[in-house]
Amino acid sequence: MAEEFSTDGMLDIYLFENEQLLEQLQDRVLEQKDADCFDEDSINEIFRTMHTIKGSSGIMMFDNITAISHKLEDVFFYLRESHPQNVPHLELVEHVLEVQDFISGEMDKIKNGETADGDPAEMLERLDAFLEKIKGDGKSEGKGAAKEKGTKKEDVPSNVHEEPKQFYIAPVATSASRFYKIYITFFPETEMVDVRAYKAVYTLKEIAEDLLYSPEDIISDESSADVIKEEGFKILLQTQSSEEDIRKLVKVGYDIQKVEIFECKAEEFLQGFDFGEQEEQIDLESGGGEKGSGTKEKAENNGGGTKKETKKPEIAPGDFVIQSKEPGRQKKLARDKPKAKTEKASFISVNVSKMDQLMDLIGELVISESVVLQNPDLKVPGLNLNSFNKAAAQLSKISTDLQNVIMSMRMVPLTNTFQKMNRIVFDVSRKLGKEIEFEMVGEHTEVDKNIIEHISDPLMHLVRNAVDHGIETNEERAQSGKKEKGKVTMSARTEAGKVWICVEDNGKGLDREKILAKARKQGILDASKPDSAYTDKEVYQFITLPGFSTNEQVTEYSGRGVGMDVVVQNIQQIGGTLEIESTPGFGSIMSLKIPLTLAIVDGIVIETGKSAFVLETGVIKEFVRVTEDMMIHEPCGDEYIMIRGECYPVVRLGEWYKMSEYAKNVEDGVMLILEVEEKKICLFVDRLIGEQEIVVKPIPSYIKKVKGLSGCTQLGDGSIALILDAAGLVG
Repeated sequence: MAEEFSTDGMLDIYLFENEQLLEQLQDRVLEQKDADCFDEDSINEIFRTMHTIKGSSGIMMFDNITAISHKLEDVFFYLRESHPQNVPHLELVEHVLEVQDFISGEMDKIKNGETADGDPAEMLERLDAFLEKIKGDGKSEGKGAAKEKGTKKEDVPSNVHEEPKQFYIAPVATSASRFYKIYITFFPETEMVDVRAYKAVYTLKEIAEDLLYSPEDIISDESSADVIKEEGFKILLQTQSSEEDIRKLVKVGYDIQKVEIFECKAEEFLQGFDFGEQEEQIDLESGGGEKGSGTKEKAENNGGGTKKETKKPEIAPGDFVIQSKEPGRQKKLARDKPKAKTEKASFISVNVSKMDQLMDLIGELVISESVVLQNPDLKVPGLNLNSFNKAAAQLSKISTDLQNVIMSMRMVPLTNTFQKMNRIVFDVSRKLGKEIEFEMVGEHTEVDKNIIEHISDPLMHLVRNAVDHGIETNEERAQSGKKEKGKVTMSARTEAGKVWICVEDNGKGLDREKILAKARKQGILDASKPDSAYTDKEVYQFITLPGFSTNEQVTEYSGRGVGMDVVVQNIQQIGGTLEIESTPGFGSIMSLKIPLTLAIVDGIVIETGKSAFVLETGVIKEFVRVTEDMMIHEPCGDEYIMIRGECYPVVRLGEWYKMSEYAKNVEDGVMLILEVEEKKICLFVDRLIGEQEIVVKPIPSYIKKVKGLSGCTQLGDGSIALILDAAGLVG
């Protein structure tokens, strides 16, 4: 029978939904890690998240994920219902993150086609021990004891959550809402009725405004299968769909014998699965003053009293009103608003490979467009190209709009990446015994998806270095007069088609003399050059060399000299650079400067000798024609030029790349004023070809990295042009 229950179509949904839930879980936990305790909303959200993951993992038969999520759900259920005192907050945070890591790891196995075979036994034991510990701490001061002693609100410790008595409240209904009681009967020979019952629930979620079912714990409670076989499966459904729509989703088949659907009033819906003992009264008044009452669906069965008749304030028709046991205490939930029929979500998930394929096709379209528009056959004298030019202009507009759309689809915020770094700061600081605050600035900055993939690893190394090397121990900070709690700040901003991502710490900064000593020991320094001749920027760049580390002992996080080397290599692959600033005693700033996208950019095609080059439009500030009398020649060979009273260094592109043929006389070529990071140079080239949208292609891996080049592209005539890296030329 198990083979008949296919989960192939649900696996993608399972993975997608759980990935979203786990990201939200991590974000919520990291937001609360510096607090004294989890607030009420966080406890409820984590509980719901674990409950959802448990249910969906149960139906997909991933028992290890089901078990660990169920156990963490138990912990937060106890926190929600019992409000224990003196809960060790950071320990609880670590438990939640450990479970999140385990589930994420198992889901990665599933995505890779492997078996989710991780053993959660040790984590289950630790969670059991933690639960017993907080239960033991709360035995002496339980709810009943507090009531007997008349505990005042001000006597409650700071990490004890006080909530109102919990009872079930249905989501706000509207005039279009309909209420159903559904009874599903399975054939006696049907196997795994608990899983099949959950399948029905999962199917109805698509149309549900509210959904309850009994028995509730159909996945983790083995006895629920027997209850369903004997008593049937009961569902309470609030929706805007018809009975026919429901029957289309829950069909009678080889496993389901009968589906009974009864439409009822809202009052009857709120009464639950039966009309027995009532604990909390829920009054719904509408127009003529009809009243109904409901039961507490998820509360303990400790008796219920009848609500006394009291004078009620005037309630507008359609309002949902909660009535507590105490007279005169009414709370208006929401006002009934006309609502159109439920619409399906206006978004879909798309495989990343399809997005990459679409981007490649757009690139080929841009290249083909250039080939057509620059066809030499169009330059024949006497051709009437009015119609062609109009069509070409329209094609260019459509092509540009298409590029903008696809690029916007590929742009994703840095939020998740920043949150991952927040997690790293928390884990490393806990292991090192340092108190560190993590601040995020500009985390909503958007970059190309491929950029995200390339920067995650470099950022991890930078953050680890900041926590390990940069921030001092609590004792060292106290001795130096600093706050014991260190701070790491990660910021992002965009500037001229580039994105700056900075990792800043307020630690001890880099030790120039220590770095120089290590460089001298490794033979990196020029023996003929004194130490004072090296600028701070040059010295700090030594730490990015392979195998370079100032740590005397190798630790879990540093000392091998490979971290910063990896950072530089990965950043250079996407045309980025790393800048290092440091002030001894005050901290360091590691700045990544990378392009916003790796796909299509606007560029200026230039020519020197017989070679074509491309410069990104954003770095070119001006084109100027110059005369020889404007040039300044230094004895060492350096050249400068005076333009409007400002002196610029001159870089001849032909000399830069040792070409044999290029314009020597400055009056025979063009000067391009380039500005990068507030630095300016004049780049001398033979001539300008024109402006063109260029599709950025990486330089083949077998070609050694050349300073001043960031990639290549194909021009309209089919030739290859090299893309110049302005930062490399200026620097």
